[in-house]
Amino acid sequence: MPRTARPLTAHPLATELRRGLGPWSGLVVLGVVSLAMGTHAQEWQGSWARTGDSLRAAGLLLGGPLALATGCWTGGRERRRGTLALRASLPRSPLRQTLPALAPAVCWPVLGHLVAATGCLLATWPYASAGRPFLSLLMADAVALGALAVLGFVAGRVLPWRLTAPLLAAAAYVVLGAASYTTSGIGLLSPALDHGYDWDRPVWWFGPVSAVWTAGLAVGALLLLAARVRSFALVPLAAAGCAAALLVQTGGGLWLPDPAAAALVCDDGAPKVCVTRVERRLLPQVSAALTDLRGKLRGVRSAPERLVGGPAPRSGTAAGTARLADLELAAVRDRLIDPASYANSVAGELFAEECPPGADGGGYSTRSGDIADAVIQWLAPSPSFAYYGPGAERQLRKIEALGTRERAAFLTEYFAADRCDAGQVPSP
Repeated sequence: MPRTARPLTAHPLATELRRGLGPWSGLVVLGVVSLAMGTHAQEWQGSWARTGDSLRAAGLLLGGPLALATGCWTGGRERRRGTLALRASLPRSPLRQTLPALAPAVCWPVLGHLVAATGCLLATWPYASAGRPFLSLLMADAVALGALAVLGFVAGRVLPWRLTAPLLAAAAYVVLGAASYTTSGIGLLSPALDHGYDWDRPVWWFGPVSAVWTAGLAVGALLLLAARVRSFALVPLAAAGCAAALLVQTGGGLWLPDPAAAALVCDDGAPKVCVTRVERRLLPQVSAALTDLRGKLRGVRSAPERLVGGPAPRSGTAAGTARLADLELAAVRDRLIDPASYANSVAGELFAEECPPGADGGGYSTRSGDIADAVIQWLAPSPSFAYYGPGAERQLRKIEALGTRERAAFLTEYFAADRCDAGQVPSP
C-alpha cells in the first residue's frame, strides 16, 4: 500500500517571522534611515567616514528606539494575551520557546538597517576618493540594533503595559542622543557615538569589542529572563563589562590617523596647496579658488610656503606652513560649493593664531582687529565685509592705496609680526 505524502508544514520560526510587528518594523527602519540619509546626502556622500557616522546616527538614534519598541511590544504579547501558562506546559525549555518569539523583533529591524546601509555605501562609492567603508563598525551597529530589540523584548515581558513600548522608545532616543554629545568616557559606550574625521580609521578591534559590549548586555538580560540556570547570564554580562572597560580606558585611541587617507597631495603653485588623499579630487578646484589669493601673496617674503589641509599636527604647524579651511562643509559630491567664500575662509585661517589669555592684541585690540579684517578682505574679498564696520573699511582703503612694492613690504611685515601684541601690528 503506497505511503500517503505527509503535508509540508512551515517551521515555527518561519511562521513567527511572518507575523506581528516584525516585518512592518523592518520596513519602517528601512524607510526612516533611508529618508534621514537621503535628505542630507550632500553631507556624507563624498567620504566613507562621514557615511559611516551618518549611518550610525540615523540607524541608532532613529532605528534604535523603533527596534526597542518593537521588541517591547512583542515581548509583552504573551502576557497580555494570557498565554504564558500554556507556554509553561510545553515540553520545550523557556529559552527555546522564547527565541522564536523574539526572532522577528530582532531580525527585521536589523535587516532594514542593513539594506539602507548597503544603498548608502553604493551611493558613496562613486565619490569616495580614498579609503574604504568600515564594515566592522557597520556590523557592530547592526548588533547594537539587535541588542536594543532584545532588551526591549525583556522589558516587555517584565512590564507588559501597553504604554511601556512608546515610553521606552522615547527614553532611548533621549539617552542615546545625550550620550552622543557628552565628552566623558561614558559617552564612548553609546552605540550612536560618531567620530567625524575623514582621515582617521578605527583600531581593528573597535567594531568587535563594541559588538561584545552591546550583545553581552542583551544576551545576559535574555538569560536572566528565560534560562533555567540564570547564573549562566554572568558570562555574557562579564564579557560586556570587560568590553565596556576597554572602550572607556582606550578613549581617543579608538581612532588613529590613516596614513593612506591623510597623505598629502599638492599642486605646483606658490604657495603650494596640499589636501589629503581623501580630498584629492577637490585639489584642482581649491587651486583655482585660491589663484587670486596666491597672486596677491607673490613678493611677500614672510608669507607661508604651503597651505595644508587635513589633520592638524600634534606638535603645531611647521614654519612656513598655514592651514587650509576645512573642506568638509565647503564641498558637496566633489564640488566646491562657493569658491569665493572658501578663499575668504582660507585667508582668515592665515591669521587664526591662538593668543594666550590676557594678550594685548589679536582679537583683543580694535585697531589690530580692523587691520586683520582689511588684510583678509584684500586677499580674498567677501560680500559680507560691510558688517565689519567703518574701521575695517578705512584700513582696507589704505591697503588699496599702496603701490605694489609698498603693499608687499607691509604684508611682509604684517605676516612676520606677533599679532597677539597690538604694539607689533603694523599699519598700512
